Amino acid sequence: MVKWTLGRRITALCAVVGLLLTLIAMATASTAVASRERARTLMEQVGPLRTDSGHLLTVLVDQQTAVRGYALIGSDNVLTPYHDGVAEEKRLITEMRGLTRDPAVLARLSELEARAAAWRTDIAERAISATRAGRAGDAQAILSTAGGSRFDEVRASATALRDRTSVLRDAATEQTRGALRLLVALLVLAVIVVVVAGLAVTLLLRRLVISPVVNLAGEVRRVARGEYERKIEVEGPPEVVRLAEDINAMRQQILADLGTVRQAHLQLEEANRLLEQQAEELSRSNRDLEQFAYVASHDLQEPLRKVASFCQLLQRRYAGQLDERADQYIAFAVDGAQRMQRLINDLLAFSRIGRMTSGFTEVDLDRVVADAAAQLSWRAEQVDGAITWSDLPTVRGEEPLLSALFTNLISNSFKFRHPDRAPEVRVSAERVGDEWHISVADNGIGVEPAYADKIFVIFQRLHPKNEYPGTGIGLAIAKKIIEYHGGRIWLDTEAREGTVIRIVLPAVVPADPLQPEHAPTDLPAVLPAAPDQPALIPAAADGARTEETGS
Repeated sequence: MVKWTLGRRITALCAVVGLLLTLIAMATASTAVASRERARTLMEQVGPLRTDSGHLLTVLVDQQTAVRGYALIGSDNVLTPYHDGVAEEKRLITEMRGLTRDPAVLARLSELEARAAAWRTDIAERAISATRAGRAGDAQAILSTAGGSRFDEVRASATALRDRTSVLRDAATEQTRGALRLLVALLVLAVIVVVVAGLAVTLLLRRLVISPVVNLAGEVRRVARGEYERKIEVEGPPEVVRLAEDINAMRQQILADLGTVRQAHLQLEEANRLLEQQAEELSRSNRDLEQFAYVASHDLQEPLRKVASFCQLLQRRYAGQLDERADQYIAFAVDGAQRMQRLINDLLAFSRIGRMTSGFTEVDLDRVVADAAAQLSWRAEQVDGAITWSDLPTVRGEEPLLSALFTNLISNSFKFRHPDRAPEVRVSAERVGDEWHISVADNGIGVEPAYADKIFVIFQRLHPKNEYPGTGIGLAIAKKIIEYHGGRIWLDTEAREGTVIRIVLPAVVPADPLQPEHAPTDLPAVLPAAPDQPALIPAAADGARTEETGS
């Protein structure tokens, strides 16, 4: 047997209550109409009929009194009530016939009319005629002998008529009262139906909704406390049962997801353990790299400086004393030692980015570019070059790294200048949202779009070293500096002339980036120069061309 749903039960209850209230309303309306009609009949017909019957008896008595007075006095003025009474009698009888359809009243009214007419003809008119003829004694005799009994018959008919109208009045009054009592009873019944329906709905909701929902809430709380394996079972209407089934399905899904989460947690713990191991290995590797940097800066460069120094001494002291091939071999050795020293210096500079750090500060790029232009002023004078900039922003970063960035980029613009025009370098910036878009543009030889990605690869060169000197690491250093500052750098391949390097830096940096452990404190910040040779500063490759050059 399929249980009725809660909605169906409430609908059925509301339908029954609505039907009962409709029937009560119809009965109430019908009773109210009948009561109003009875009240109207009582006020407009039965009441006036009862009043007219009493007035009619008074009028008849006035006629008898007037005739008796005329028989005694003989004055015509005494007959005025008699004549007025006759007219009033006729009016009242006509009016009463129009007020009722009751056969008994109409019969008594006709009887009264006939007896009153007979009394006037047989008694009253004869007594009046005898009095006018001067026979007052005869008139008295007529009125006293047969007249008294005949008028008693008229009086009895009038009294019977009045009594009948009283019965009609009482019956109409009782019917009106009954209708009012019925109306009140119907209203009380409607109230009782509403109250009973409210109680029924309350009990229905308590039994079919509140109690099952409370039980369901208790089961849900037990599951929420951790009893995920507990199956939720609740009795009640189909809606609550379906809700319990849905919660069971949700519990099972949560249980399955919880198992997945637990498995993922175990996997995450294992991954964290592996990451910790890898972090330890990476820390050891960093320490090894730092040791290598120390060795490269001291142990490797020391013999390299000696080789370069003594090769240079051989070149200066014995130049021209050996044959031409020996001089060439010595020049090759000097050049190779110097190039090796530049490569080591550039590689160390590349590795120090992000490790040898002093923390981020507010850096005014206008001042940084001005310092870079001042450092390269001698180079600009040699090539008749020009450096322009304006309205550069203040960003958060490490000033030495940003200074090396712009120095390398401007130096590359001078190095890869066009042979037919003086080099011009333009540095500009624009705010776009939360970023600064900075451009370093020149009018040099440019870079083919096909090499846009290769120019930022370490030791990547696009030109022979005898044509454009350098190690090919400059733009790789520039890229690492920009990425260390949370930005991006790329070659604008749509530039119509020269090279345009695009740089994006955050306009707001919330905090300094996490830094790896510092390199050993005994490592020199700047590598010493070889004997008889100035210290080498790695210059960045031109944004459009690529390779790193020594200045």
